[in-house]
Amino acid sequence: MKDRVPLHHDDTLELSRRVSQLQARMTLREKAGLMFHTMIAMGPRGRLADADPDYGLLSAEEMVQRRNMNHFNLITGVAAPAEMAQWHNRLQDLAAGTRLGIPVTLSTDPRHARSANPNTEVLAGPFSVWPEPLGLAATRDPALVHRFADIARQEYLAVGLRVALHPQVDLATEPRWARIVGTFGADPELTGALARKYIGGLQGPSLGPASVAAMTKHFPGGGPQRDGEDPHFADGQEQVYPSGRFAEQLLPFRAAIQARTSQIMPGYGMPVAAPYEEVGFAFNAAVITGLLRGDLAFDGIVCTDWGVLTDTEFSGERRPARAWGVQRLSPVHRAGRALDAGCDQFGGEARPDLVVELVRSGAVSQQRVDVSVRRLLREKFRLGLFDRRHVDPQIAEQTVGRADFRAAGLAAQRASVTLLRNAAPDCPARLPLRPGLRVYCAGVSRQLVARHAVIVDRPEDADVALLRLQAPYEPRTGPVEAFFHTGSLAYPPGQLAQILAVLDTVPSIVDIYLDRPAVLTEIAAHAAALLVTFAVGDEPLLDVLTGRDKPRGRLPFDLPRSMATVAAGRADVSFDDHDPLFRYGHGLDY
Repeated sequence: MKDRVPLHHDDTLELSRRVSQLQARMTLREKAGLMFHTMIAMGPRGRLADADPDYGLLSAEEMVQRRNMNHFNLITGVAAPAEMAQWHNRLQDLAAGTRLGIPVTLSTDPRHARSANPNTEVLAGPFSVWPEPLGLAATRDPALVHRFADIARQEYLAVGLRVALHPQVDLATEPRWARIVGTFGADPELTGALARKYIGGLQGPSLGPASVAAMTKHFPGGGPQRDGEDPHFADGQEQVYPSGRFAEQLLPFRAAIQARTSQIMPGYGMPVAAPYEEVGFAFNAAVITGLLRGDLAFDGIVCTDWGVLTDTEFSGERRPARAWGVQRLSPVHRAGRALDAGCDQFGGEARPDLVVELVRSGAVSQQRVDVSVRRLLREKFRLGLFDRRHVDPQIAEQTVGRADFRAAGLAAQRASVTLLRNAAPDCPARLPLRPGLRVYCAGVSRQLVARHAVIVDRPEDADVALLRLQAPYEPRTGPVEAFFHTGSLAYPPGQLAQILAVLDTVPSIVDIYLDRPAVLTEIAAHAAALLVTFAVGDEPLLDVLTGRDKPRGRLPFDLPRSMATVAAGRADVSFDDHDPLFRYGHGLDY
């Protein structure tokens, strides 16, 4: 009977032999299924979900049993940890019932912060809550970043999440770009240093059964977007290098590769004014094979960003494939182009039939497919998925959002609070706040403020006003684009006038949530005290404002004086503003 057990299930064998044994048994369709990595949702109470055509989601049975797929990006957010673990186990059982029983690899977008963009992050729900990566950068604390990533690793492992679709190590060189919130800011050196710690916290000393694989993105650097438009949309398909600083954008990826990131995701954009063909990076052989595989010697998995092959529909809105520069090609030819470029896997797609067609037509060789299949299988074995495919729901419930993990996240939020200007010593708005003041507040929990002050309903009746604001942006329409904060960094005149009316009535403390830089010139001139935060809750902010803790954050980018200086800046250059309102690294304490 022992001889009938497939050799790839024998954990005493060398990894390369287990990979070879399994690969030799796979059909073309099974290999093709391995090369697609798309979204999946949980059903209610931890059950497998049915198809959801409105959101373009297939059922688990369709993808696992009929399309031979076993890499999925879990998009479900708020759910009990035990239910997540139970769902994961049911999905693994479904995969175990296929011909070869290849286990599922489950991935996730970041899910430890407060972002409201479901296209790029998942709400934390039961997980510990931390500042956004910009806030981690504001702490300037590599040890804190490692601690965060290690806690994320433990929480992910508990529910079966084995690939992190992060870190995002793009440089914030174009201040209007909507994705700056997920970066470590504008400094290549700091970004590289934090990326090393982040990847080390997720993966450990080497990739193994206790690791979460890191998929670092968006190679070769997504920061220099023309006019800050995002490449999820056609208006943002161009990445521009007016100063020829392509190599500077690469620096954080060099650090990530030195830290042995397991995977890399190419960006959507196509390079303009750079020594590369003007096609999206996933289709760009000189960038993927020449630069990433060749010059940088990366031999891990390259997975495209989501949705570069096929047009889709989302909530009734047509979403064209982000196949920038190769829109004229059919989906099958786009797939061939990406494989020729050196990609191993297609994110956000469920079309293994395209790879089958490419091989059967002779457009792509079986040998080329086997190169990617070997990388993908190698990672599954390294992660120990063949040897322990289930997780324990009870351990998941005990681990996710554990008290010490939540305390660490709150401490990191407090550490990231950045004080740009404090009030004069004789001003009632001087920080830290004296107890018992009459406070008018907006954008912050009145109940929490009432623990420290007397709440009043009108600015003119207050000793101090406390305002929490969102950084300005230009609202866009559509079920997807509406979530991306882009456009002008200045408040519209009407909104600014309302803010200044309060600031001119009573000494005011203003906190602004920066998901990208903002033009704060008028607010800085009228506010008594000015702070910026990066997804910090009301309670940790009030801990700082009232002196239970102190502000320790430092700006991770420059804050411009005007939109004129932003428009005049070069998209590929960090710190291109010669006279910013507040410079990178600025931050006061008490």
